[in-house]
Amino acid sequence: MLFHRPPALPSKQYMDSIAHDGIQREYILYIPASCSAKFPVPLLINYHGYGSNAGEQMVYSNFRPVADTAGFLIVHPEGTLFNGTSHWNVGGWTVGSTADDVGFTDALLDSLLALYNIDENKIYATGMSNGGFMSFLLACQLSSRITAIASVTGSMTPETYTNSNPQHPMPILQMHGTSDPVVPYNGASWTYSIDDAMEYWVDYNACNPTPSITALPDLDPNDGSIVEHIVYEGGNNGVAVEHYKIIGGGHTWPGSVINLPGTNYDINASAEIWKFFSRYDINGLIQTTNIEELGPGNPILYPNPTKSFVNVEMDLSAEVDYKLISTQGRIIQHGVIGSTNRQIDMFGLPPNIYILRIGENSIKVLKTE
Repeated sequence: MLFHRPPALPSKQYMDSIAHDGIQREYILYIPASCSAKFPVPLLINYHGYGSNAGEQMVYSNFRPVADTAGFLIVHPEGTLFNGTSHWNVGGWTVGSTADDVGFTDALLDSLLALYNIDENKIYATGMSNGGFMSFLLACQLSSRITAIASVTGSMTPETYTNSNPQHPMPILQMHGTSDPVVPYNGASWTYSIDDAMEYWVDYNACNPTPSITALPDLDPNDGSIVEHIVYEGGNNGVAVEHYKIIGGGHTWPGSVINLPGTNYDINASAEIWKFFSRYDINGLIQTTNIEELGPGNPILYPNPTKSFVNVEMDLSAEVDYKLISTQGRIIQHGVIGSTNRQIDMFGLPPNIYILRIGENSIKVLKTE
């Protein structure tokens, strides 16, 4: 069952803890109402910044509305104190810390997987500043369990870079302001530059070293920054390395409801991060299929393309749940396919490509005028 016990708060979030290395380590878990015990759901690990905490990061990044529509769990771990300040032990300025945060994350995943119906192939890590550094550390040292990472205002310390041993092509998303006064865009003795970090992963993933660069619309001319979206495609297993370069941006979370100086409002970091993550599982780019590619025993859809209804033909020993998902990862509708219901109504949906997930199968559906 997904819900082994009721959430402690009406908002479906609660605090819990696990013992690791003789320390009681706390975390906040958010469970959206859209999650069902019948389906394995993705998990997003969201790390706070240096001197911050799990509750502040939950509010600051505010993935909760995204999780409500896309249907994934969010865990916000709590760091330990180093010289009186909450932190993640990533090297660099935290050299001297004895915290085993990679081991803590590994143990936390074991605990959550034992309690909830989590898709082990879709576990993602992100974080702000020190939390972004922590995400890179996991990509290097716990990649067997991490599908993809996104760093916001973080980078790689020399220790992370030197001790990197990823086990599979790793989708990487980096968001960073060129005017960041805390984690310098061009690097320092304790942190690699953003260009160097991107180059490492472009090379490791065997991506095309020549990126596509798109200047995004300046939706908020008053925020003092603009955004370039830099994409290195064609990596092994279909993975990409992407960078939102926030020209003039500071040490902040883009699109946050907390309007700190230097915050960019041309993008919403949380929405863009999930859009990126939702394209991947642990094996790389998620491959969807159309009707010509389906083999014997798999669902057959017709008509496809459709103007109104899609009929589903498949062998069923019991009812099976389906989800209709937009290309942005939003669950548009869901229901059950069974012996008396083999038709999905798409009449009111706008023309677009959708993903129909039936059991283990993902199938592209084209809705026309």
